[in-house]
Amino acid sequence: MIRNMEQSKESGILQVADMMVCAALTAPKGSGKDTIRTSVITGEEKDRLRDKMLALSEAYGMPNFARDAGNVDNAQAVVVIGCTGTYFGMSNCGICGFENCAECKSAGARCVITVSDLGIAVGSAVSVAADMRIDNRVMYTAGKAALKLGFISDDTAVCYGIPLSVTSKSIFFDRGPGAVINLK
Repeated sequence: MIRNMEQSKESGILQVADMMVCAALTAPKGSGKDTIRTSVITGEEKDRLRDKMLALSEAYGMPNFARDAGNVDNAQAVVVIGCTGTYFGMSNCGICGFENCAECKSAGARCVITVSDLGIAVGSAVSVAADMRIDNRVMYTAGKAALKLGFISDDTAVCYGIPLSVTSKSIFFDRGPGAVINLK
């Protein structure tokens, strides 16, 4: 059997995406509770993610969604990592700025512990991609679109998308604020 370059690239990206999911799930949790949720998006669903990002760019008047949609289009896969909207019922934490979890929840704010756990999980995941020399970029825009499309579990409150790419030059490099990305 001979595997060509494209076959190896596709297989390698998916292996790294799976390892990134594992790294996110095993990352330390400040709460000791698992609030991390993940998914890996490829193929037609990745195209739907790109299209949703373009629609959000127009709806919000935010060109960074369109710029990032170009990166998602050119990526081979997108790893999505999020956290649930869990509140831990602590009466004296207050790190969120509210007196307790009940006040935080009633204000519609996010628990700092779960969001911090998300940051640690994302950092663990992208370190795997970096160690494997897979180009990647953390995008809140892709996370927002993934949430709106239901591409991650229903109990996810906040998430980021991390497109993955294997090319001779990183597709995430020349991305100034006014960068124009030509979609295929």
